[in-house]
Amino acid sequence: MGTVTIGVSIAVPEPHGSLLQERRAGFGDPAAHGIPTHVTLLPPTEVDASALPAVEAHLISVAAAGRPFPMRLSGTGTFRPLSPVVFVQVMAGGSACSWLQERVRDASGPMARELQFPYHPHVTVAHGISEEAMDRAYEELSEYEAEWPCTGFALYEQGADGVWRKLRDFAFGGSVVPPQAPAPAARGTLPAR
Repeated sequence: MGTVTIGVSIAVPEPHGSLLQERRAGFGDPAAHGIPTHVTLLPPTEVDASALPAVEAHLISVAAAGRPFPMRLSGTGTFRPLSPVVFVQVMAGGSACSWLQERVRDASGPMARELQFPYHPHVTVAHGISEEAMDRAYEELSEYEAEWPCTGFALYEQGADGVWRKLRDFAFGGSVVPPQAPAPAARGTLPAR
């Protein structure tokens, strides 16, 4: 059956997700249109395709223990020089994201793994591009603000084309949300250029 590359994340809802994805593309990041805008809970992880039912069962359990929480993005940060990344900061909801990612990667579960870097919830807006473009992303989004109620997370699979596609949503409290469910109401601002 082979292996698949999966990830678990909290989607940044519309209109913010598309806006930040377009900005990421505008900074010259070639991966922008293949990666939905998100806060990572499990980075790209290779698993046996036959493990997907166990993965979904585990995520249902994690979601059942979770509760909705406010998410707020504000301003920018960077992992440079350690890693060539500029991101929008998670100013509210970070501790809930940390709690979730620990349970997603639980040693007794099907996605147990160590992280390359300590967990830091964020929304990537530039990765692996020129220093000038990274500086521009850092400056132009420095006053970016968005907030919404986080009500769950999703499982994604990376296709052979490098594009990440949602497999399933998991709502807090244990219900599974169909992928076509409407996004929660969101609000945010982007300063004029």
